[in-house]
Amino acid sequence: MKSRKADFIIWTALAVILGLIVSFSFLPLLNVNPVEALQTMLVETFSDTYTMGNILVKTAPLILTGLAFAFTYKANLYNIGAQGQFYVGCICAVAVSLGLAGALPGPLVILLAMLAAMLGGGLMGLLIGFLKARFNASEFLVSMMSTYVITYVMQLLLRTVLQESKHEYLKTDYIDSSVWLPKFLSGTSASIGIFIAVGAAILVWLILYKTALGYRIRVTGQNMDAARMAGINPFVQCMIAFAISGAIAGLAGFIEINGMQHMLLTDFDTDIGSYGIGIAILANANPIGIIFAALLFGVLTVGGTALGHSTDAPASTIDLMQGFVMLFVLMSFFFRKKIELNRMKKQTVGAAEGKEAA
Repeated sequence: MKSRKADFIIWTALAVILGLIVSFSFLPLLNVNPVEALQTMLVETFSDTYTMGNILVKTAPLILTGLAFAFTYKANLYNIGAQGQFYVGCICAVAVSLGLAGALPGPLVILLAMLAAMLGGGLMGLLIGFLKARFNASEFLVSMMSTYVITYVMQLLLRTVLQESKHEYLKTDYIDSSVWLPKFLSGTSASIGIFIAVGAAILVWLILYKTALGYRIRVTGQNMDAARMAGINPFVQCMIAFAISGAIAGLAGFIEINGMQHMLLTDFDTDIGSYGIGIAILANANPIGIIFAALLFGVLTVGGTALGHSTDAPASTIDLMQGFVMLFVLMSFFFRKKIELNRMKKQTVGAAEGKEAA
């Protein structure tokens, strides 16, 4: 166990460092000094409260999309469609917020919008889980393709029933300020959404490691046949895992709408689902680790933006940094698994030789 943790820490740290080194090595091609760029990022990112608040704004939904992938991963399932479930949460949250603002007290509308977002995302996840359990459909492909379907449905809604009052742009009206998530850091955009996200991570950890439900999900992921022999229905666990995963991704949509954007528009946060996958892998699917992995991506996002404002580096520099970090994280995941398999083989051979000697 200790060697596994050591491998994880070493390979993850190495992946992040190599990803940053490689991404910064491209900056001279853009006539940007990489040493000065790093200094600019560090200074600008932590220079004032407003910028640090932006880090928390970027971090909150990333925590949740990372949790969405990690939850199904524990059941040996792959929810690649967190982006779509995130959009479902956005649609439900904005619809409830626009429809009920003024008719009900603001805090109650906020609560209803959150529940609607989680319900919408959860039902989408449940559908994917049902198709996997009932027809053995590839959850990888179904969840991935569902994102495209939901994206087009969202665009249809933004052209019809949810379009802003003047019918000029593909977006909704702004939701009333009474249903915005309260800000907790004066002079910034940081809302209590970050606390909701961190609370969700702690709750997911408790569910996975301290409840019978979490035990059944993890056992199903480790060995489906053993789970079945122990009286656990793996098909039920599949649907439950996807439903909870979808609800978490839907919650991210609520935080983004009521906490930051305050409206829904087409083609926003298009990478939040894919970044969630990288964050979950970076944290080895540990819910608490996901908090810190998401914080790293939040820092890179805000730091990359600051770099673009202070130098001639284009806005795509942010994507370059995050992309290389994700690439090296995925590579480190492969090497960690290979090392674990080799270690297990050696232990098995050693145990067999020991028995023969005895």
